Amino acid sequence: MEPLNNRFGGGAVDTVLHPLVAAALCLSVLLVLFLPRKYAIAPVLLVAFLIPLGQVLVIGGVHFTVFRITIISGLTRLAWSGPGARLRGTFNAIDGAFSLWAISYALSFVRLYMDGQALINRLGFLLDALGGYFLLRCLIQDPEDVRRAIKWLIFVTTVIAVCMVIEHRTQRNVFGLLGGVRPTPEVRNGTIRANGVFQHSILAGCYGATMVPLYVILWKQSTRRATALLGLISSTVVLLTASASTALSAYMAGLLALCLWPIHDRMRFLRWMLVFTLVGLQLVMKAPVWALIGRIDLTGSSSGYHRYMLVDNCIRHFSDWWLIGTKDYNEWGFDMWDLSDQYVAYAVTGGLATLVFFIAIISYSFRELGNARKYVAGDMRYEWLLWCLGAALFAHVIAYFGIGYFDQMQVAWFVLLAMISAATTHAMRRHLEGPNRVKHAWMGNPAGHLGRECL
Repeated sequence: MEPLNNRFGGGAVDTVLHPLVAAALCLSVLLVLFLPRKYAIAPVLLVAFLIPLGQVLVIGGVHFTVFRITIISGLTRLAWSGPGARLRGTFNAIDGAFSLWAISYALSFVRLYMDGQALINRLGFLLDALGGYFLLRCLIQDPEDVRRAIKWLIFVTTVIAVCMVIEHRTQRNVFGLLGGVRPTPEVRNGTIRANGVFQHSILAGCYGATMVPLYVILWKQSTRRATALLGLISSTVVLLTASASTALSAYMAGLLALCLWPIHDRMRFLRWMLVFTLVGLQLVMKAPVWALIGRIDLTGSSSGYHRYMLVDNCIRHFSDWWLIGTKDYNEWGFDMWDLSDQYVAYAVTGGLATLVFFIAIISYSFRELGNARKYVAGDMRYEWLLWCLGAALFAHVIAYFGIGYFDQMQVAWFVLLAMISAATTHAMRRHLEGPNRVKHAWMGNPAGHLGRECL
């Protein structure tokens, strides 16, 4: 659950802005405003992932995180762009589901608390979510933009990995010197769990885990294999120093998805087999099938049982939250205040509509990736890019069962969705501009008008 103790959802009461961060912020704003579009993604990603979320500027009682200021700069750039220079792209099903999810979540939250502070908090959420996503959506428009963003993410991950190794060995967080993040790592059952720039070690580990499939994309380019290898090593280091079962589960899920590439043409059969397996387990198990979540402990310090109870209580208390969510989920049992499951968190704090729209984002993303792969059939490099994006998406899906994103990991999620939208939209456009263009124009364009603007 996001904090409701301040304006625009920041974590600090007063301004917390290290001089180095202030200088970096000024530089990033200038770069976002004036760099060519294809390079403007660099300062956005550097600010998002290398500056702690707790670095915040308070103006008139309103809290602006450094990334939030960067979003405003990016949107300002888009606003002043002339008609010929403004970034364009197809408003697709993913964009629609994302917009409905963000609006539904914000409205449910405000209706639930009926407080002015809640309204201000949700305005900040909408700026982060809609502003952040659509800014990234307009900066990442084609496969080359995807690969360019991945190269910058590898640089970011390498820096984070080095800092987390130092933190793991010295128990001093390098990013903690800036402020806005805990200065020392958590120690659970004798295991050091570094968190780096992130607000929690699980989130740090999930960042490393979900980046692996993206970095594999560059492996297909012989000239970029050294870069890809650096990214894979760095993301694995981040995962190991975080020591989180949830992150390890996501890491294994991403690798499993990559390994399924040889049977990528038979995924429908595999999906139905999974459905039948879950139904069969539900019929033969003494406990419900979601009790399997409680048996997951890959590091010896997991709290899988807590995740199981979250799902179980969410289902049992459906009548309490289905409309607009509930404030009383903490009364459902021991530690039920800790919503360490993203699906449960959106359900009990945003209602059924918010949960449905969130699942729709995931569903449409997989669907668009599948359709795009048909459009580019035979182009193995493009197909591999789409498959790796799907593997990263699957890694996030698994990670969501063990944690709710509330810091920079939200940006990692937005970046992936922007990449998926860019890659699938470009594939559709290329398909329509091919030999069948006349046919598709006669039938209509199901994905929307190609000339529609991003914002």
